[in-house]
Amino acid sequence: MAIVSVYAALVAAGRRGFSQVPANLQVAVESELQSQGLGVDGKPVGSA
Repeated sequence: MAIVSVYAALVAAGRRGFSQVPANLQVAVESELQSQGLGVDGKPVGSA
């Protein structure tokens, strides 16, 4: 789904917060971020 990729890219770039992602897309966006090694904050998983 293209819009999921757009929101994932926006979160990863710090242009949107995860809370700004529409509720019906949050699960898919979180999954996309995780597949890129990122958390819902857009930062690499495991970073402090």
